[in-house]
Amino acid sequence: MKTQKKHILWFILIRLIAVTSILVAVVIIQSSTTDFIPLIPFYYLVLLTYLMSLVYLCLYWWRKNYSLQAFLQIFVDLLLITALVYISGGLTGGLYLLYVFPVIAASIVLSSRATYITAGLAAVLFGFLVDGLYFGLIPYFSLDQHRERSLGLVLFTILVAWSLFILIAVLADRLTSSLRKAREELLLAQKELEVKERLATAGRIAAQLAHEIRNPLAAISGAVQFLKNEMPLHEDEKNLMEIVLKESVRVSQSIEQFLDLASPGKRVFSDVKLSEAVEETLALLRASGDLDGSYRLAGNFSSSKLTYYGNANQFKQVFWNLSRNALKAMPEGGTLTVDFNKENKKEIKIKFADTGRGLREEEKNHLFEPFFSRFENGRGLGLVVVRRIVDDYDGKIQVNSAPGHGTEIILTLPVRGPRQRQAGSDSRAGEVS
Repeated sequence: MKTQKKHILWFILIRLIAVTSILVAVVIIQSSTTDFIPLIPFYYLVLLTYLMSLVYLCLYWWRKNYSLQAFLQIFVDLLLITALVYISGGLTGGLYLLYVFPVIAASIVLSSRATYITAGLAAVLFGFLVDGLYFGLIPYFSLDQHRERSLGLVLFTILVAWSLFILIAVLADRLTSSLRKAREELLLAQKELEVKERLATAGRIAAQLAHEIRNPLAAISGAVQFLKNEMPLHEDEKNLMEIVLKESVRVSQSIEQFLDLASPGKRVFSDVKLSEAVEETLALLRASGDLDGSYRLAGNFSSSKLTYYGNANQFKQVFWNLSRNALKAMPEGGTLTVDFNKENKKEIKIKFADTGRGLREEEKNHLFEPFFSRFENGRGLGLVVVRRIVDDYDGKIQVNSAPGHGTEIILTLPVRGPRQRQAGSDSRAGEVS
């Protein structure tokens, strides 16, 4: 876990509140009894804590190594608590329970490892202090604090305290880990919602623009084709005509993708043999020249017998877009890996991996957004279509990538039972056999 600036600020403020609360509590208790704790040394410790808080605030503003500052604060807090336990009489005072607060703080602002290290340091400091007082290596702060205790009772108390420190560390670690995971899932859900809103907006725009553009574009393309065939043209004029026709086809393809994104229409579902769908896609890529001898195919797709209850054309769209993206990421050639796996009865996984240039974190964040493309002349719609189709099947998409280490895209689709198969909508259904 990366310690952030706001974590340090909250840590400092909560320390000040906790110390002030202890100060008030001690003053109130001391007003009714004179045997609780020596006040003058206690006030010195409180003053030192306030001064250290000022130092931490200075570091907070001037330094940027927040993890190191958090470690420093926790370690100093352990020493201050040890001093407080000492002046209160060690086992006599019972203030060793304060050790749990640095343990909890470490779990919040640092990491799991730091949590257990803090609990270990608390156990070592407390054990050293108690043993030192018992065996006479450390004198009692006040002579009237000395109590005769058996070695067994001292050891028992130490073991109970150690067990408490470790238990608090385990509980705090699990709680904060769960909170961090929930926060990450919430952020991911928010990001997915934003993407879906963009998809919905793109779909509405597509439905409006496509119908306005498609018919005039077809007329223009037909007229240019007619003029190209009927008129005597120079070579340069023919080349210009070819460019117009080529760009017309490209725009037409974009419009078709827009229409499919906006209104996928009625789908016919059946048992789709995933390996056959991939083989047909790869055959088209070979015919188009995108998949040539510079690429190597790997994975279990050719031998897999996995079938999925869905729409064959949708799966071919998904495989086409993922394959083309993978090949574009390897302009000098490389390995395209396609795997199908059914790890349990609830879901299947479809993996497309390449050995290309990989993705930066910023590219990963925008990968499935409309009009975002990593490639020259890319329309930024292929992966948007993939995202929409996977959403139709209530699936999930996982992207693993790093610059220079290729990209791995894993689609996770849920397995549907016979009842869901019969009740599935035109755009959502799935079954594996």
